Amino acid sequence: MAEIAGARQLRGPGPGYTHRMLKDLSFLRNPFSFLFARSGTEERLAAYVIREHGRGRAVAEILEDPYVRNRSTEQQRARLLERPEVIRAIGENTAAGSS
Repeated sequence: MAEIAGARQLRGPGPGYTHRMLKDLSFLRNPFSFLFARSGTEERLAAYVIREHGRGRAVAEILEDPYVRNRSTEQQRARLLERPEVIRAIGENTAAGSS
């Protein structure tokens, strides 16, 4: 194959690619992925709410904890209550407590 002067040959991942370039390419595959991403802080807060509710504390009391309030906004705390794993844990604990 004849090479065109000044043209670069396109290749897949290899020695010329960096981790950053590959990360940018993954964004192009799903440009809306950031809408569904969860932060590590949200994950830890959800785990905290589930753990504390499992110990018998009320959800309203847990959401007023300094640990939760210092690490989240009102909107983030509201979103915590929409997470399936939090809903499931609260429902299971409530059902277990009422029987």
